[in-house]
Amino acid sequence: MPILSNSIPIHWNTELDCENLASTLGTGLRTHLQTCPIIHIWLVGDLGTGKTTFVRYLLRSLGFLGKVKSPTYNLCEPYQLSIDNHLYDFHHFDLYRMNSPTEWEEAGFKDILTNAGVCLIEWPEIAQGTLPTPDIIFTLSYDSESSRTVTISAGSDSGQLLLKGITNQE
Repeated sequence: MPILSNSIPIHWNTELDCENLASTLGTGLRTHLQTCPIIHIWLVGDLGTGKTTFVRYLLRSLGFLGKVKSPTYNLCEPYQLSIDNHLYDFHHFDLYRMNSPTEWEEAGFKDILTNAGVCLIEWPEIAQGTLPTPDIIFTLSYDSESSRTVTISAGSDSGQLLLKGITNQE
């Protein structure tokens, strides 16, 4: 997978830091979705590092008011959001329980990943090179009970634009 930028580390010392980063990404997505209809975001990190929490705050920042569930058992949770009077599909995947790299395809998710919308994928490394190239990658690591280091990288030109928006607002 090509990384088009230097990795940028950000530290979360509180859950509010997580919420703020998600909101900053949400602001970038609002603009970016108008010109780039397919966005893949990878969330990499051990259990308990905050991947699903980050997705929850991202969806809330984009106006979703319902319950955001972890997709661990369903493998995919779909959401439809109205952003600037346009409907966008968001799919939150969790590949943790997959037993083979192509199991996500066999489960019928290939079409979702190639259709317009935003795909948020936890545990993408389990798919071992079978997923589309990520636009942006969030790698979360556990520092302590209350702090995390989040390293953000871009894997596409679209990801570069999103990354630039994040770093300009940090």
